[in-house]
Amino acid sequence: METFQLEGHEFIHLNQLLKLTGIADSGGDANQLILDGEVLVNKQTATEKRKKIRVGDQVQIGDITVVVEL
Repeated sequence: METFQLEGHEFIHLNQLLKLTGIADSGGDANQLILDGEVLVNKQTATEKRKKIRVGDQVQIGDITVVVEL
C-alpha cells in the first residue's frame, strides 16, 4: 500500500493522481485505465476521469493501492 500526500488542496482529480503516483505513464494512459474499468475508488469502479479524490480515499488498480493522506 502506498500513500499520496495531498497538501494545499482539497482534492485531486483521479486521472492526475494516477499520473503523479506513476501508476499511469501519462494522462492519456490514466484516462484509458479509468475508461476500461480497471480503477477502483473506495472499492467501487470509477468511471469519471476527473473524479475528485479527497483525504481518506483509497484508489486501487490491480494489486496497487494508494491511500490519500494529508
